Order: sequence, then C-alpha cells, then structure tokens
Amino acid sequence: MIEADRILPRRLVPRIEEALTDTPAVLLVGPRQSGKTTLARQLAREGMHYLTLDDELTLTAALNDPVGLLRGRDRLIIDEVQRAPNLLLTLKKSIDEDRRPGRFLLTGSANLMTLPTVADSLAGRMETLTLLPLAQSELRAGRINWLDVVFSGAIPTLRDNLPGILLGEALRAAVLTGGYPEAIARTTVRRRQSWARQYMEAILKRDARELGRIDKIAELPKFFRLLAESAGQLCNYSQLGAAVGLNYKTAARYTAFFEQVFLLSRVEVWAQNRLSRAIKTPKIQFIDSGLLAAQLEITSATLTTRPERFGMLLESFVYGELLKHGQAAENFYRIMFYRDHYQREVDFVIEGNGGQVIGVEVKAAATISGRDLAGLKRFAEVAGELFAAGVVLYDGEQTLPMGDKLWAVPLSTLWA
Repeated sequence: MIEADRILPRRLVPRIEEALTDTPAVLLVGPRQSGKTTLARQLAREGMHYLTLDDELTLTAALNDPVGLLRGRDRLIIDEVQRAPNLLLTLKKSIDEDRRPGRFLLTGSANLMTLPTVADSLAGRMETLTLLPLAQSELRAGRINWLDVVFSGAIPTLRDNLPGILLGEALRAAVLTGGYPEAIARTTVRRRQSWARQYMEAILKRDARELGRIDKIAELPKFFRLLAESAGQLCNYSQLGAAVGLNYKTAARYTAFFEQVFLLSRVEVWAQNRLSRAIKTPKIQFIDSGLLAAQLEITSATLTTRPERFGMLLESFVYGELLKHGQAAENFYRIMFYRDHYQREVDFVIEGNGGQVIGVEVKAAATISGRDLAGLKRFAEVAGELFAAGVVLYDGEQTLPMGDKLWAVPLSTLWA
C-alpha cells in the first residue's frame, strides 16, 4: 500500500526536465489520476504560476477570454488544458512572440495531439510526454529500463535477494491492483473496485461529452464492457458495434475516444512492409490491468474458479509495463504484435531504432514448454536479420536459454 504522504519518484522526470531546457511548452498527458498534477507541481520552477481548468471560474476565463487569462503571466503551469483547446491557440501566439524554453508546463487528461488544429498550431513549439499510472519499477525501486537493456544485447536476470520479486499469488495481486495511485492506496478488492467504478463514471459523464462527441451516452458503458471482454483480441468494429446497436463508424469513433483518454490502445500488427501494417486489423489492449479487472469484476476468488481469465489480465499488465518503460527509455520503441495466416502469434513485438525487433510472449505458468516457443520461432524466421531476441516472460525466477536467441525470462525482471 502507498502511504498518503509518500511521493514516489517517476521515471519520466529526466525526460520532462530535459524538454523544459530547450522547448517553450511541455505538455504532460495521461489518464486522469495518474499523478500528472502532483508531478507538475514538483517540477514547477521558481516564478511559475499554477492554474487549473478544473476550477470553473478559471475554465470560464479560458473559454471566453484566453488572451486576458494569460496577460501578464510570464511562466505558467496549466492543469487539465484539454478542457479549453482554444487556449492552445493563444499559447501559440505567446510562444511565437517569446520562444524562451520552459515557459509553459501543461497537463492534459486526453491526447490533444489527436486534434488536427492543436497538432498543427503547436508543431515545433511544444513537446508532448505521456505519464501513465505507476510502473512496478517505480513502486519497487527497480534499477533498469527493461527495453534499453534488451536492445543493448543483454538478457535481464533477477538480482540476488531482490525484494520486489513477485511469484504466484503475489503476482496475481499486483496484476489485479494495477498502477493507479488511488487504487493501490486502497486495502481491499471491494474498495479498489468501488474506486474504479466511480473513476469510469467520471470519465463517461465529463470527458465523453467534452471530448468524444458521443451522442449515445447510455450505450457507452455497455460498449466499454465489450471492449474489456475483447482485451488482447483483434478489433472487429462491426461485431463490437452490432452487440450494442452501433454501426461500424460509431464503434470505431467510440473506441478512439477511449484511446484518447488513455484507457486502452489499438496495437498494430508487425509486418516488414510498413504499408501493410496500416491495412491489417489491430488488437485492443488495456493500459491498466487493475482497471480492466474491475471492469470485468475479476477478483482472486474469480481466478480460483476461472483461472483462464488471468491470462488476459497478465497480458494487459505486461503491455502497460512495457509502455511505461518505453516512455522513459533512452531510445524510441514501438510496441506491436505478430500474427500470420496460420494463426501463429507473438503477444508483443518491440521495434527499436533501425528496425531491429524483439518478440515477447507472456505466460502465466511457472514452467515453459516447446509449444510456448512456436510463435517466437516462426517470427524469428519471418523477421530474419532484424530479429534480435525472443523472450518468454514467465512466473519464475531463472533466466534460461531456450534456443538460438530465445530466452525464458522472469516477469519480475520488468521491475528489477
């Protein structure tokens, strides 16, 4: 449990500080209650004034008189800036008049760069960084960036006497909890799931109306539940929409809204030809396994009678951890998946600089069989010289070779 007054170090801090040294505006985006406001206040430089658009009076000023709101204020933190997108146009004018770095630190609970007018107006003037819920490496004082280590050619191993190793029941508890600070701070499953329900209600009541152009609000909770049931599966908009009376286009738009507020991602399929990636069906992945578990009402008791449900949660958990490593990494990585016409799959394909790829399979078991390597072996053949390594993340303690460039690696190395 996280104590109420405990502030955990965030791995994104060096990236934010670096951006503030050479960029006029830095936008910190991520889901609600992921810690953006706390972090922005921590990073506030001397003389920075704080405004939040969650304050109704400030929001009214931002909507009706953005020029007046900024007048006379040289350096600002503006919280929840997505509530007044027109304010960014005023910021653009101010930046064009004075391009000193570090003038504005903005936070937003939606990906504003998906809005064409915003992306165009602030191109070259603002850097966007994403703060997701807490990573296990932040919670457990991990030392490495898993992606940087693997792409350097090393295979992660567990340190002796690592206090953060999670096996069996402890791993399941971490997966069911997820990374939201408010969820972690609650001591029981009932309290965590109660928080998650209220969290979703707030998003549906406010963000769906303000950002999503949602005309059938009553259908949104049912559609989100369907998306949760489809986590880790191919994204079939026609099938998903038909289940709640929505057409293909509406289902796609509603899915894009949930992606915009950082609840889920559509993950592309890996292909050597980048054009073919764009025309193949993506997968749906939830970013936080705890929120997914709450949405599906999965508890430890559920997993006792339906252990197969843990697989989808664990895959979501690993996806979130890989994303968080990617946000703080030294290099840029893309997370995809592999699937061929014969249904052979690899859960995650991570592409690094120069097109090198690493395949990652996720297994809830403490042992690994030859069948668990089949997808990775096929992917290695297809990727050819681009294939750097294949990793099976499993519920064990030993890093073991499993063939040419193939390894069994403990899940706990993600926060080693």
